[in-house]
Amino acid sequence: MRSLPLPLALTARLLPVAVLASAGWALTSGPLAATPTAAEDKSAQKPTDSTSAPSTSAATKTYAASPAPCDSVTEKTVKSLVPGAKTAGQEIASTDKSVRRTCSWNALKGFDYRWLDVSFEIKESDAAAETSYKERVADKSGGGAVPGVGDTGYSVVNLTTEDKQQTREGVVIVRASNALVVITYNGSDFESKKAPSADVINKGAISAAKDAVAALEKTQQS
Repeated sequence: MRSLPLPLALTARLLPVAVLASAGWALTSGPLAATPTAAEDKSAQKPTDSTSAPSTSAATKTYAASPAPCDSVTEKTVKSLVPGAKTAGQEIASTDKSVRRTCSWNALKGFDYRWLDVSFEIKESDAAAETSYKERVADKSGGGAVPGVGDTGYSVVNLTTEDKQQTREGVVIVRASNALVVITYNGSDFESKKAPSADVINKGAISAAKDAVAALEKTQQS
């Protein structure tokens, strides 16, 4: 959760967010080139084992693009996590949708506020995604593993207080091959000034993550 007073944080988060040869050499033989020996000549005549030749084909990425983020979470999940929100969500402007796409849902029902972000990031390789995943987990220490989602998952929940108003935010980070799925889910009660329990926020973020990863996997099948 951003360290802003909640009314300002709510206003700020409702604003659109803008997000991201090879060289070779050749040998030629001239008039002064040495004459090959008989052994060399026989060796040169042997057929080349094609299986030993290095592959020139580029590695195929598991995921070339993210799913439509606002369709990645089921209506049932949205209604449960963000009561009163439009289930269609709002996609955040991105400089390159082939790299990153994000959708947000938010609503204030009575005095109870909820915000949900679902973000997909497509990396060039599994290794690049793994590096980014480890950096993000290290930056949000204090959480724990989330089993059974993607190749590896992590969740963390934090409580902040500004002007006696509590806000609790959960973040789930999942790596699935060369893709990252990042869920941010938070809530506040402006009447009691209390926040939802850590269990409510954590379970809500994980349920959204499971929906999002399932939507990502469908892009591979299509």
